[in-house]
Amino acid sequence: MSEDSIDFGFQTVARAEKEKYVGAVFSSVAPSYDLMNDVMSAGIHRLWKDALIDWLAPRASQKLVDLAGGTGDISLRFLARGGGHAHIIDINAEMIKAGEKRKDLKVFSDRLSWTLASAENLPVGTGEIDRVTIAFGLRNVTDRMAALKEAWRILKPGGRFCCLEFSHVKNPPLSRLYDLWSFKALPRLGKIIANDETAYRYLAESIRMFPDQHSLSDMFQQAGFAHIRVRNLSGGIAAIHSGWKLD
Repeated sequence: MSEDSIDFGFQTVARAEKEKYVGAVFSSVAPSYDLMNDVMSAGIHRLWKDALIDWLAPRASQKLVDLAGGTGDISLRFLARGGGHAHIIDINAEMIKAGEKRKDLKVFSDRLSWTLASAENLPVGTGEIDRVTIAFGLRNVTDRMAALKEAWRILKPGGRFCCLEFSHVKNPPLSRLYDLWSFKALPRLGKIIANDETAYRYLAESIRMFPDQHSLSDMFQQAGFAHIRVRNLSGGIAAIHSGWKLD
């Protein structure tokens, strides 16, 4: 793969075009995004997100930037658990619109803000934020290292970044079952519920193309993070990566 090309699932596309393709995927599935999360994970994604918030340990003094935060699941949990303010940043207008319609977020409207922007170029000042998260979004970023460096930049010294993402299953029998679910059942569910089989085939493919736990930890280190920890969830189907900004 050349410097001018990048993965889009199992396809190779021009680096400059990936954002457009990803945007089309999420614009298509935005209205049914939360429902599909429940269906395709049997609701387990809720436990994974709760585990992420457990690591964040929100406090009333803390400001969160939730990257690729679209429909607001992470910000909702952060605020409900006592966090001070959440700023959702997403590159897709349709995902933000879907999030803004959520009734369960309206109660926190005075502690919540939304911005349409890329994780690679954040409209946030250096050293202003206590916590940064990205949940199931780093896979879709064209320049992942740029996004990691931006997360590091906007954090205060002593701030923490947590990434929740689909990862690599270590157990061979579980891996085979997971592949069967991902490539056979998931696209069919996408067609039935979201009327978009292709988007959920891309989801399955993009997971396999994403760096494994060790490789992503190395990327965290290259971006400047310290005290990096990884927690596998559901046998490695998902994983939380955590890093701290020391200075």
